[in-house]
Amino acid sequence: MFLSTNKCEGIGKCVEECPTQAIRIIEGKAFSCITCGACAEACPNSAIFKNKYGGFVVDRAKCNACGVCEMTCPVNSIRIEEGVVKGICARCGICVDACPINARADAQDVIDERQLKFLESLQLTIQPGSRDDIPEENVKRVNICTDPEKCTICGRCEYYCPTGAIMVDTESEGKCTDCRVCEDVCPVGAIKDGIIDEKKCTLCLKCVSECPNNAMYIEDFNIKIRKPEKGEKTKGSIVSCLNCGLCAEACTHGALRVIDGKLRYDPTLCEDCTTMECLDVCPVGTIRLSEDPDRRIKGFCVSCGKCVQSCDINKARTLKTVEWDGNVTEDCISCGICSEICPKDAITLKRGSIDVDLEKCILCEKCAIHCPVNAIPRTATLKKTVKEGFSFVQNDLCMKCKLCTKVCPEDAIKEDSDGRMVVDDSKCTYCGACSNACPAKAIILEREFEVS
Repeated sequence: MFLSTNKCEGIGKCVEECPTQAIRIIEGKAFSCITCGACAEACPNSAIFKNKYGGFVVDRAKCNACGVCEMTCPVNSIRIEEGVVKGICARCGICVDACPINARADAQDVIDERQLKFLESLQLTIQPGSRDDIPEENVKRVNICTDPEKCTICGRCEYYCPTGAIMVDTESEGKCTDCRVCEDVCPVGAIKDGIIDEKKCTLCLKCVSECPNNAMYIEDFNIKIRKPEKGEKTKGSIVSCLNCGLCAEACTHGALRVIDGKLRYDPTLCEDCTTMECLDVCPVGTIRLSEDPDRRIKGFCVSCGKCVQSCDINKARTLKTVEWDGNVTEDCISCGICSEICPKDAITLKRGSIDVDLEKCILCEKCAIHCPVNAIPRTATLKKTVKEGFSFVQNDLCMKCKLCTKVCPEDAIKEDSDGRMVVDDSKCTYCGACSNACPAKAIILEREFEVS
């Protein structure tokens, strides 16, 4: 909930700005809904639910204005006016920005600060500078990462990965990428630095069949290599398993497990599985069906280190401990995509930022992969953006609070001459800020993501 501090002078700016009329002046102080959730529990139509901000929203399509919420509210904040439920806080945070004397605050921030001060007074906390050797409890994940600055998209790591956990897609199909696989597989050592020694070559064609990019061929009893134009660099993408463990969690047959921090697979336990949930939850899409008859799936990293060993020249693949403290950059627009996409329900929205429950977060990076403004740190080389979408305000359900116009980062929602809220499709990026903030669930939003 949001509350008023002792600074409050009862000016009433927060009351004026509150889109759900959840704030009132009592004895000269601003008092608001305490977001206890009693209304949601009591609603016989399940029309009240918790939104991505941690507040509560009334689904007006389900609400019949029966008044049970009004009678249940412990602080008499809820009232029904002309069939519209008002007085329930959606935790949008508009009141904090509206207060000219900074007298409104997020109760959780205040509670955390007071608890910290209390513990400090008892000397139960680590004082600044006293224990610099103890790191903060960030969420951590150990996996093999790709350095995009060093990677040349040659595909060597993909070739040697025993489980198909690396996927390399080049735009130069049929041209040599200098992966040097041909040198490794040649039984007589006839290939060196992309040059074939015709005197040594036995035309066994091993290099032709093994070339990952189909760049080698035979012509007039000689092996040839299709090479790129001078100065032409190989373009493409590389995606690899993050070792986040989501696939193991989703596996209903126990065929995928995390043992000592590493993914392990027993194909004998996978034979009877028909749902294959592991394929759908992978944040980077490396888990997929296998052509190998001895295993049904591939694409999970077993941390063998073969890719690191094979990338011996560029050294673009390294084993790292990835950490995150839950902080995001100032670019965050509170759109809510991260909260919607998080498989562990670890993210709650705030105005201009997010709160991350680090005990729930497993660093799968789905939030970072989908973040439209790159406000969340990301090690995954995969990035997704909104391909297309649809956004529409159901004006028969709209409360006319105009909160959507205030939270839209693109200024894409306006009120027309008839008092209806209209979305400008030429400006809308389908980020979802409006639909996640709407206290009446009056905004329909559909979107489709694509790999960018």
